[in-house]
Amino acid sequence: MPVQRDARGALHLSTGIAGPLSGYRIVDVTSMISGPIATRILGDQGADVIKVEAPGAGDLVRGIGSTRAGITPMFATANRSKRSMVIDLKHPDGVALLMRVVAGADAFVQNFRPGAVDRMGIGEEPVRRSQADIVYVSISGFGETGPYAMKRVYDPVIQALSGVASIQGDRVTGRPRMVRTILPDKLTAVTAAQAITAALLARERSGEGQHVRLAMLDAMVSFLWPEVMARHTFVEAGRQKKRAIPQVRDLVFETADGFMTAGAVADNEWAAMSRVLGHPEWIEDPRFCNAAARVVNWDERLELTAEVLRTRTTAEWLERLDAEGVPCAPINDRGALLTDPQIAANELIVESVHPHVGLVRDTRPAARFDRTPAEIGRPAPLLGEHTDEILGEAGLSADEIRALHDRGVLG
Repeated sequence: MPVQRDARGALHLSTGIAGPLSGYRIVDVTSMISGPIATRILGDQGADVIKVEAPGAGDLVRGIGSTRAGITPMFATANRSKRSMVIDLKHPDGVALLMRVVAGADAFVQNFRPGAVDRMGIGEEPVRRSQADIVYVSISGFGETGPYAMKRVYDPVIQALSGVASIQGDRVTGRPRMVRTILPDKLTAVTAAQAITAALLARERSGEGQHVRLAMLDAMVSFLWPEVMARHTFVEAGRQKKRAIPQVRDLVFETADGFMTAGAVADNEWAAMSRVLGHPEWIEDPRFCNAAARVVNWDERLELTAEVLRTRTTAEWLERLDAEGVPCAPINDRGALLTDPQIAANELIVESVHPHVGLVRDTRPAARFDRTPAEIGRPAPLLGEHTDEILGEAGLSADEIRALHDRGVLG
């Protein structure tokens, strides 16, 4: 593991303790974002993740953005804690070679469009012939059947279909807007990582592998449902009246020198906020006297709050609100994120030296395990960097590996 240091400059070395998934092997033939981040999470948690790439350019993300030694910033963070090997799966011997690598693996993860893996010869049946109890994972945009199943998909398409763009729409004009991060891709990755771990746990108990199927659309709609679809949850209650569009956008407030957020859900929080804002009469005001009333009169409440918050600086308001226990925070830009004192206290941001790229800044694995720590196991690999090493582990001799190179099976 590379030497790491957090945002405060403290160095971090590998603990030498095996992660919670140590001993598990994941064969990863995914590309882009959702699949690679899912397997990166498993790799950070100790699994041996073998990333299989095509000859030539490899994963498309290797070429998206500024590149150093065939590694872009996005590739570096989405594919750390993995080993890379190159196999030409279009070559007659490529699929057979992949199956040699699959033997002994615990999970096989792919995110090709439905039907593609069967045409390639790497669908569930041939993979299971190589490893009967393997967890076979299929990540797709829309699922394997239905009118959209064969559509090409990128993150904005899921944002559009799932309702995200509508939810983010302009509060005045109603014009839909995309979230400025690839939320569906990354949410699918987290969902997939959890599902893979659950399937491995089930296998520990039953001795049987299974096929895990996950659609980006399904992951996103399920994620949004609890509050976004609240009006549609109680079927027998009928369609609830749609609330008027607030003129103050969500809980973003302008101050004398910037922007902040502050919110009060519980009655005691609202009472404290009213006092801090200099309007104790709002505590008993029938428009705001309980949580239900504050929701019904959302627009009025936020407009009144906004008027007061414009009168002082962000720092002044945060000090006063924090003293009274009111949830609040500055709205950080990306630069401020790097120096936020809580992020620094959490030692979330670390720096490590990549042997081919130089100093790299990233986040440590978010979940902390006190007995089996998750760590950034290795830097993102060069294309095919570990091909020979992995094939050697699969039982191939040096002469056999050299012959596969000569015949173009390995690119």
